[in-house]
Amino acid sequence: MTTRRFGREWAVQFLFQHDFNAGNDLNQALEEFWTLQNVALASRPFANELIRGVLAHLPELDKRIQAYSEHWELKRLNAVDRNVMRVALFEMLYRSDIPPVVSINEAVDIAKRFSSNESGRFVNGILDRAHKDLDRPSREASALN
Repeated sequence: MTTRRFGREWAVQFLFQHDFNAGNDLNQALEEFWTLQNVALASRPFANELIRGVLAHLPELDKRIQAYSEHWELKRLNAVDRNVMRVALFEMLYRSDIPPVVSINEAVDIAKRFSSNESGRFVNGILDRAHKDLDRPSREASALN
């Protein structure tokens, strides 16, 4: 697996945990999280960027996920799926160095690994809807963030 894949997986795991411990100091929570995990140092910077980015844009990301997940309340979505979609949507909206199709494919794989095959299809459907509203190429990245 690539360093970025590991970073995404660690970001999803932290955000999952953070859902249940929101309100704790982020810096302290991250420090404790990394202390308890056996994580390659190479994966941490990217994971930290994703974590901080998702949390900085959480209301907007959640609003978009809610809009695309018709007939599902955000709080009733599987917590793993919700955080996988948050990470992917953050990448799609704010990381122009990552092509949207890469974010979607990674999210589907991570959802299947940490949740279920059905989750993979669900996550793919929601992110595909979000992808159609993006004003950027699907398969291209730019050097600018």
